Amino acid sequence: MAEKILILDFGSQYTQLIARAVREANVYCEIIPFHQTISYTDDLKGVILSGSPCSVNEANAPEVSVKNIVAKVPVLGICYGAQLAAKQMGGDVSKSEKREYGRAKLILQTEDIFFIDVNPQSQVWMSHSDSIKSLPDGCTTLAHTSHIPIAAYKTNDTVSHPFYGVQFHPEVYHSTEGKKILNNFLVQICHCQQEWTPAHFISDTVSALQKEIGNQKVVMALSGGVDSTVAATLIHKAIGNNLYGIFVDNGVLRKDEFESVLATYQQLGLNVKGIDAKERFYAALAGKTEPEEKRKTIGSLFIDIFQEEAKNIKDVAFLGQGTIYPDVIESVSVHGPSVTIKSHHNVGGLPEHLHLRLTEPLRSLFKDEVRKVGKELGIPAVMIERHPFPGPGLAIRILGEITAEKVQLLQQADYIYTKALKDNNLYATVWQAGAILLPVKTVGVMGDERTYEFTVALRAVTSVDGMTADWAHLPYEFLADVSNAIINNVQGINRVVYDISSKPPATIEWE
Repeated sequence: MAEKILILDFGSQYTQLIARAVREANVYCEIIPFHQTISYTDDLKGVILSGSPCSVNEANAPEVSVKNIVAKVPVLGICYGAQLAAKQMGGDVSKSEKREYGRAKLILQTEDIFFIDVNPQSQVWMSHSDSIKSLPDGCTTLAHTSHIPIAAYKTNDTVSHPFYGVQFHPEVYHSTEGKKILNNFLVQICHCQQEWTPAHFISDTVSALQKEIGNQKVVMALSGGVDSTVAATLIHKAIGNNLYGIFVDNGVLRKDEFESVLATYQQLGLNVKGIDAKERFYAALAGKTEPEEKRKTIGSLFIDIFQEEAKNIKDVAFLGQGTIYPDVIESVSVHGPSVTIKSHHNVGGLPEHLHLRLTEPLRSLFKDEVRKVGKELGIPAVMIERHPFPGPGLAIRILGEITAEKVQLLQQADYIYTKALKDNNLYATVWQAGAILLPVKTVGVMGDERTYEFTVALRAVTSVDGMTADWAHLPYEFLADVSNAIINNVQGINRVVYDISSKPPATIEWE
């Protein structure tokens, strides 16, 4: 790795946004909990201290020695990080007269490379209850707002590396030139070369995989999703047909998905075996109505089938997985020394007795970076741009018991809905969409006949990362056309409703 920025996480809700902004500037970065020991390797160009829900004046406030870090590399403190440094160096940090939250005008008062090409009165986003009331000796105020006298500052120490502190959040969308400010820190102060690109990632990763795996075999469960497909393509690029992919039809995939995904894998040259296990899954799901029971049944049977197939491949040494960076950092404890990685990656936590080593080529990437790498690898856009799809598939979009007949009904309705979104150029405007088959039959009239058939709910949300989501305001005319198309073409459904619930309080999926 040519260069790296470390982000010390003090528990801020915005820490991932800092990392994403740094990555967008083509600089590699990693998030580590504040208490983790920093390894000062030659590739480390700088450190960023995140915000925190804590006050620096609390008895058990998270703390690091800013002086020790600045002795090694340049440092940027954001909000809590800026306040922590100011307090440690002898400044005054105390409770604000009122909590400062929301938009503010950043007024620059001292020229500095940190603010090159930044508007003298730029909009920034505040979110803090403490303020720096006075700076330590040897520091210069760079900017203020109408509410706070010290919105940005730097140290003047010529012996150590520079420290910059800001009391606003440059990483959030509402700080209109925040990414420019972060870019100045990376380029002007840390002297980063900005070489973190999809092409560089691919060449570095393929080389690393070749060294890690050599001539050994890798087995991998594929889902047809973005993460597992990109991970498999990278591993295949490194070791060719020594990657053995297994794609299981669990009976609750989308319409024609098993065949279309296998065709794409063949197009990519991947060595993948498709397993038609629909009937086994339907038999195992019979009589089960509780969402968690359905999830566990599908996960358990999948593992059994995967093991059966994996045992037929001799001398396998590695298990490939499409783990991505949020899976890793969301499971790191900021408030304690333990690091626990989630066990539910792509394959639901495979048994340890498989005795396989893990290889996870995407574990340093965010979702949007995975898509960029996939495009660079030449994976078809239809797969790269697919909406997220739950691991248990349509099983948690069919409320109540799963039957082959219900799956077929929902597959048809979902296909009509998804195709209409694409045909009307709406698919890319929503983060996730799907149809849900309700365990409700209603009376309808078709021609002169009375019907008593199922109801389908349509769901579409807008979101950045799925943590929060708002219902998508799709045009009435579009919804009317989709409703007509489903009712006229799917025998067994006579009513369509649209879900206008946001997350929270609702969830994106119904189960």
